[in-house]
Amino acid sequence: MTASSPLANRGTAGAARARAAAPGAIRAKVVLGVLFGAVLAVAGIAAYGTGYSYGPVPQLTVAAASMEIPSDPKALKQVESKLKQRQKQLSVALDKRIPKGVYIVIDQTQNQIFLRENDTVLREAKCSAGSGMVLQETGGRARKWVFDTPRGAFKVLTKLEDPVWKKPDWAFIEEGKPIPKNDADRFDPGALGEYALYFGNGYMIHGTLYERFLGRGVSHGCIRVGRDDLREVYRAANIGTPIYIY
Repeated sequence: MTASSPLANRGTAGAARARAAAPGAIRAKVVLGVLFGAVLAVAGIAAYGTGYSYGPVPQLTVAAASMEIPSDPKALKQVESKLKQRQKQLSVALDKRIPKGVYIVIDQTQNQIFLRENDTVLREAKCSAGSGMVLQETGGRARKWVFDTPRGAFKVLTKLEDPVWKKPDWAFIEEGKPIPKNDADRFDPGALGEYALYFGNGYMIHGTLYERFLGRGVSHGCIRVGRDDLREVYRAANIGTPIYIY
């Protein structure tokens, strides 16, 4: 590219304008730009949750994103003051949405469980969430089961000591065994460990006989936790304790 090229001339002119810009104005634009970004981030969190609400998130549009940065220092200061005030308001709104007290967070992608109290992590451990596998029944009924862990906000509905698993039909189909006609043949004591925290629709946080698989998504939808970690979670949680799964 030669020096007489129109593109070269445009680049030279742009560089000259950049050098001519007042340092104070540049700093003001940088500060205001960072402040805009902070307000947008806080606005997004306050408007759509802290990560514990699950559903489609609409495209965030904030009028401030398209605002012109005033060149007048006095006007610039007024805009900056308004943005700081708005940021404070949104921070208060965000604080109200953060869970308080003891709650449980489960990251089923990384197979991690967190027992938290306010901003403090009381316990962090490996767990096993749903495998996502599909079991298809053969024959006339041809039922299908998908072994996923549900995502969303739940709460502890029941606490059970020495829970006994009543095996559903799919457990026998998976094992290649006939489905028993007598309910007494479905009960499997010990399979769920020492404790279970039931949070609805057949799903529980419970123990496991296969602790070597913790950290992998191998369950049928429940959350499996190691013995020592489960004891701590069970002790700290009460009926109504929030559970957030993502």
